[in-house]
Amino acid sequence: MRALLQLLRTGRGWRVGGPAAARLPQAASAGSGPRRAMALYRTEERGQLHSQDYRIFFKNVAGHYISPFHDIPLKVDSKKEENGIPTKKARNDESENLFNMVVEIPRWTNAKMEIATQEPLNPIKQDVKDGKPRFTANIFPYKGYIWNYGALPQTWEDPHQKDKSTNCCGDNDPIDVCEIGSKVLSPGEVIHVKILGILALIDEGETDWKLIAINANDPEASKFHDIDDVRKFKPGYLEATINWLTYYKVPEGKPENKFAFNGEFKNKAFALEIIKSTHECWKAMLMKKCDRGAINCTNVQVCGSPFHCTPEKARSLVESVLTSSSNKESNIDGIVCFVS
Repeated sequence: MRALLQLLRTGRGWRVGGPAAARLPQAASAGSGPRRAMALYRTEERGQLHSQDYRIFFKNVAGHYISPFHDIPLKVDSKKEENGIPTKKARNDESENLFNMVVEIPRWTNAKMEIATQEPLNPIKQDVKDGKPRFTANIFPYKGYIWNYGALPQTWEDPHQKDKSTNCCGDNDPIDVCEIGSKVLSPGEVIHVKILGILALIDEGETDWKLIAINANDPEASKFHDIDDVRKFKPGYLEATINWLTYYKVPEGKPENKFAFNGEFKNKAFALEIIKSTHECWKAMLMKKCDRGAINCTNVQVCGSPFHCTPEKARSLVESVLTSSSNKESNIDGIVCFVS
């Protein structure tokens, strides 16, 4: 009966491994380029895609549930980190500029997927508007999002702290990333990115930074070092980014978005300072030194945090979410399904 209920709930059962885990790379030989981050994480889909109960949970290499917001290190070189907090200076500029990115929305798609910052262990879910899963409108001449869109873990744009550059408070989310590489990625993938620059979107009076980055494993990644390289090797992409971000909420009845610095893209050095600042805000939140509001800070790997929990507790939190979802959907088309 339990298996029948699962099939009735999803139409296809629960898929363990999810879209990202299905793309785990083969073991790389020595000298094959940057270490592929996805080998360290796998995902687990629960619920039916494009439903309000759909979730993508994350697990580490040991098979323990983790938070993609709090437990995945910001920097790639995690061996030099203590509880996700860098402890030593990286050896060179290249390693200093390698960050983990959690992919939420693949390029050319419309479903507004996002890290659920207010839920235990922060799975990826689809945003909801007017009681229905949210889809972003197509902005002519584009189809869906024009980059792989996601966020840097262990960053937070504090809604109570004014950004000294924009004079506006943060938007209460991890810092966003627009990844411009050639590959279309999947929700839940964790990739290494090189930061190239940043744009300051002002969304309803809040600072909503947009990092411009490229997958470190992209075939052309070696050509990109700063924002001017995007203009050189991908002409028109930055202009398209401004256009898309300006108008994407207009079909929902909202006004055009505005930008700080008259829409000027800032360079890599500026972007790295913003990342550093948002990482400091995240650390303050995880150490209970500021008002986090409704943000859920439960984590498995930041051992000094008062929100730290055991892997067993994390599993119980996930299972409690699933049980709640099962109870909500136990009456399907008037037929009551009992779980034995």
